[in-house]
Amino acid sequence: MQAKKRFFILLFVGACILLLLLIGGGPAHRSRTHRSGRHPGRSWQRFSDPLQPFASPEQPETDNHDMRRRRDADPGRYKGKECRMESCFDFSRCESNGFKVYLYPRQKADKISESYQNILAAIEGSRFYTPDPTKACLFVLGLDTLDRDQLSPQYVPSLKAKVQSQPFWDDGRNHLIFNLYSGTWPDYTEDLSFDVGQAMVAKASISTESFRPNFDVSIPLFSKEHPRSGGERGFLKYNSIPPFRKYTLVFKGKRYLTGIGSDTRNALHHVHNAEDIVLLTTCRHGRDWQRHEDGRCARDNAEYDRFDYREMLHNSTFCLVPRGRRLGSFRFLEALQAACIPVVLSNGWELPFSEVIDWSSGAIIGDERLLLQIPSIVRSVHRDKILSLRQQTQFLWEAYFSSVEKIVLTTLEVGRPSLCETTGRFSTQTVDTTYNTQVQVKSQVIEGKSKVKSQVFVCATRIRVSDSSPHLCNIASPQEWWLGS
Repeated sequence: MQAKKRFFILLFVGACILLLLLIGGGPAHRSRTHRSGRHPGRSWQRFSDPLQPFASPEQPETDNHDMRRRRDADPGRYKGKECRMESCFDFSRCESNGFKVYLYPRQKADKISESYQNILAAIEGSRFYTPDPTKACLFVLGLDTLDRDQLSPQYVPSLKAKVQSQPFWDDGRNHLIFNLYSGTWPDYTEDLSFDVGQAMVAKASISTESFRPNFDVSIPLFSKEHPRSGGERGFLKYNSIPPFRKYTLVFKGKRYLTGIGSDTRNALHHVHNAEDIVLLTTCRHGRDWQRHEDGRCARDNAEYDRFDYREMLHNSTFCLVPRGRRLGSFRFLEALQAACIPVVLSNGWELPFSEVIDWSSGAIIGDERLLLQIPSIVRSVHRDKILSLRQQTQFLWEAYFSSVEKIVLTTLEVGRPSLCETTGRFSTQTVDTTYNTQVQVKSQVIEGKSKVKSQVFVCATRIRVSDSSPHLCNIASPQEWWLGS
């Protein structure tokens, strides 16, 4: 009996020891763990596959990161899709004479719109201009590329052959192309109907998916009436406390009954209450609008005629900026000038000068799919935030958008940091004074000049100061722009 008990005890102890060895790995495993430098019991799993996103495959991707990932994965939109400054720009052209821009001569037979004439005049009158192509760092076409809608009277035909025949074209290398309208009915794609090759594009209504960071420049859509130079100041005369106006949110514009851009504008009547939320649309546009009119057109048109647009614009806290046929809209600049905080509903739009302007400090960026939430969102904005946003609209308008000249010079300045950061070779001969630190810049300006509008621009690890046109370097606040006592 005793022998039997000892047998079972030994069998149980042996089984326990074997189990411990299997689980713990034994002394040999522990010694290997210590030698490898890892704490015993803390060996982390390695995953060969990245975590999958929570969004379902059917869910539309509007986040900028997703847009850029899709852009980089689709090189078929145009040949220079993957262009960046380091791969598609010849910096050797800029070494001897710095950042100089050459304009191709305009031919009498070529049709040029008033807007493009203003752009060329702004460049020709700037300190960047050179009449000598051998000294040029950047080239701008004398051919009008602003309107590439084939149904537009401003459309220039046979542009492909004309562009290819330019003497310094070189597949677009070191060229900058300006464009306001691309594509045509019904899709309004971003195609310019000619191959831009390796050229940089300064484009209105450009999508995040097509935008090439630190290469292209997103510019605002502006009308042919936009002043060539100077421009009106912002309409904000003083800040009222509390900062609320007669209307909370307003919009007045076209309603597209069919096609791209119609979804959001067709749904605005669900939010309109004719009191503090006034969102007005009309079907009366286009030659055959009556052929497409629906049962709501007559009522919308009557309501549209009741309100004056400028009165609404100047007496509203927020202005809705929904996409039109294209991503950009004239309403964007109109809202900025009127100190009416833009509420942007245009999924996938790369906002103007987005690489140097933090638009979260000057606008509300919404989602087209969440239109019904917009009233509660704008009503929840604190009055201190409203004051800050409104002040920023005036700063942005007057510094960068109030004239064609400011838009063009800002476009060129936005491109220059990319050159400087890549080469570090540009001199500072064109500026007033060069200092080693931003603190010295600010103190020197305040002591030496009273109320001088100056801005800082970082290039080759130095800071430059000028009291002429804006020099951009992620200038985020009016306090950095207005240096003076």
